[in-house]
Amino acid sequence: MQIRATTVLPAERRPVTLHTSDGLELVGELALPEGREPVAAIVCLHPLPTAEGMMDSHVLRKAAYRLPALADTAVLRFNTRGTESRHGRSQGEFGEGESERYDVAAAIEFAEFEGLPRPWLLGWSFGTELALKWGCDPEVEGAILLSPPLHRAGEADLDAWDRSGKPLVALVPEFDDYLRPDEARKRFARVGRAEVIGVEGAKHLWVGEPYVRTVLDTVVEHVAPGAAPLPVEWDGPYERDTFSA
Repeated sequence: MQIRATTVLPAERRPVTLHTSDGLELVGELALPEGREPVAAIVCLHPLPTAEGMMDSHVLRKAAYRLPALADTAVLRFNTRGTESRHGRSQGEFGEGESERYDVAAAIEFAEFEGLPRPWLLGWSFGTELALKWGCDPEVEGAILLSPPLHRAGEADLDAWDRSGKPLVALVPEFDDYLRPDEARKRFARVGRAEVIGVEGAKHLWVGEPYVRTVLDTVVEHVAPGAAPLPVEWDGPYERDTFSA
């Protein structure tokens, strides 16, 4: 069977609640490989909630549906403060990327508490700003950035990542609405371990299964390289997601 946009592969999935240091409860989900320990983990930071970004935004949702089974990788998703999805609404209100520092810290602390190995951040659009501004934590292996606009995150944030020596991987669509590959290479040049990958034909929202596969293959190449490239066929049990693909 070919893996499609609505294919949900087996995993141990459970709802989780993240607790921030400023007293909020955030709605989330942890997906783990079924019957075995994960070799790595990703912590997902979703797009802008005021533009319908949430933990169920399609690329992050498909990461949770596929990577536990195909790459033995744990996937933690959550709604930042004030964000709602079919999993529920997190407490609090949108903080313009500033008070969300506590949300990022809560997610990293949760991953540490759960003993998730080698956690990487996977940020998309607004989520890349959160990763760059608040995610350069000793517990984090590195960050993968999808469609980074570099609006809220600035040179000081990039310099902090450079000093850390942690890898940054930026996937930049050829036709992005905010930052395109050539300019991204200039902006990220100040980070010694930054890798900018221009994706031909892609747009900011990564619509289309070929682009989703490009994203997930790149994630796995860095997080769990032994599983790359991901298979496109699955011979086993699965479910079908009825949520919009």
